[in-house]
Amino acid sequence: MTDDEIAEVLMRLARARGTGTFCPSEAARALSGDWRKLMPRVREVAAGLPLVATQKGQAVDPVAAKGPIRLGLAEGET
Repeated sequence: MTDDEIAEVLMRLARARGTGTFCPSEAARALSGDWRKLMPRVREVAAGLPLVATQKGQAVDPVAAKGPIRLGLAEGET
């Protein structure tokens, strides 16, 4: 699986949620049955997209953050 495929799924989920957020594991689960191993790569790809990662409502770096995060479209993205 390529980074482009991961990015496509992440952006599709983000656009489907509009102003809402989603867990990056949703993208990983859509891409692989062994989704847990894919999580670091999903976070890395998310960091390069027009997405905002949050943890407990605060913006965080999706790669450096420990524990669960949420992703959503950056302001002005559609």
